[in-house]
Parts: sequence; C-alpha cells; structure tokens
Amino acid sequence: MQSDSALRLVWIYPDLLSTYGDQGNVLVLEQRARRRGIPVETVHVRSADPVPESGDIYLIGGGEDRPQILASERLRRDGGLHRAIQRGAALLAVCAGYQIMGTTFGGEEGQPVDGIGLIDISSGRGEGRAVGELAGEADPALGIPTLTGFENHMGVTRLGPDVRPLAHTAVGTGNGDGTEGCYTGKIVGTYLHGPALARNPGLADLLLTWAVGAQLPPIDDSWFERLREERLAAVLPG
Repeated sequence: MQSDSALRLVWIYPDLLSTYGDQGNVLVLEQRARRRGIPVETVHVRSADPVPESGDIYLIGGGEDRPQILASERLRRDGGLHRAIQRGAALLAVCAGYQIMGTTFGGEEGQPVDGIGLIDISSGRGEGRAVGELAGEADPALGIPTLTGFENHMGVTRLGPDVRPLAHTAVGTGNGDGTEGCYTGKIVGTYLHGPALARNPGLADLLLTWAVGAQLPPIDDSWFERLREERLAAVLPG
C-alpha cells in the first residue's frame, strides 16, 4: 500500500462464492481500517470480470460445488490473483475459496478437480459433513488469540511442507487432521465462517498490518472481547 493512497480491498467472485455471509469479511476490514483513519476502496470483481492486480487485500468466500469449479477455472485462466500475490498482496480465502487455492479439491462426485496452485495444499472429500462450531489455538508466530467460527464443509485438506497450519483445533474438524486452515507468506486459508473476521478481529488486524506494512494503532474492542470470551467458554471443553 502506498502511503498516499487508499487501502484497496478486492472481493473476488461474489456472484459465485458468497454463500455463507463471507462478504462480511470485507465489511470488517473496511470498518477497522477507517476507525484508524485509513482510507479504503473496495472493488467487487464478478466472475465475468478480470481480477485487478493492484489490490492490497484479496478476499474470496465459500460456495457450492459447481460455482467452486467454475471459479477455479476462471481464476486459472485469468491469472490476475497470482500476479497480485507475486506483487506482495495479502489474501484471505475461506472454505471453497480456500480449497481452490491449492492444487486439487473434490468435485461434485468427489472426483479431483484442479485448483489454481497458489499454495501447497490439496483437498478431497471426507466421509461426512463437518457442521458446527470450530475453535483452535492460532500458531503462536502470528500473535493472535484463539480462533473461533462456524464450519460447514465436507473437505479434508492436506498441507504441504511450504505452508503452516493456521491453528490447532480444540473443537471441530477444520482440515481433518487436528489442524485448521493454513498460512504462508501473506496468504491465509481457513474453513471459518461467521464471518471469520467478525468473530476474529485479531486476524483482521493481521491482514491489515500485512497490507499497510506497519503496526496498527490499537482500537477499543473491549465490549466485543467480553462477548468472544463468553462464546469460547461455552464452546471449548472444560
């Protein structure tokens, strides 16, 4: 982000992948930036449009099988997201969007479908649907609190050596191996809905910090943190 320009958020394919209210992640980033005096510009990129390369944070959400396959095909052909990431942009990819970022994911009948190969993961179909609360301890290197959200997917995701788990699960399924999501560079993938950034402002601020390139001034989240602690206490074992 240039110091004299607005923070540019790019919401990818809302016409295909916005089933579970994940567009709320865009709204959270907008508001948390503006509360700190950071001007924001948001671009909604429909699936017939090219993905611009000049964004600071890209976001993509969850959806059903056919829209997921179509989104993957169009992102591969377009190439704009790859070029933006190579330029240094940040990315939050949720659920179906998370799976698309890898090399393969499960199609309508469980058959392997090509992802866009942006990160070193592969996904397939599990034996049953994971539905319910999901919570886990974030990788300490990220410096963010316990992550919480809602999952609704049949995915099993395997992480390659070039990525790290976003969190280790205390409740829920996540990737299916005791971990939830992943991160590498400025890319975060997750199965968390809720939306994810509304329930995890620390994760929102991490993305903003990566985009701005500097530590953010604090804002008062004390009222929300009380609600968050109550929710976690009701969900976490013990």
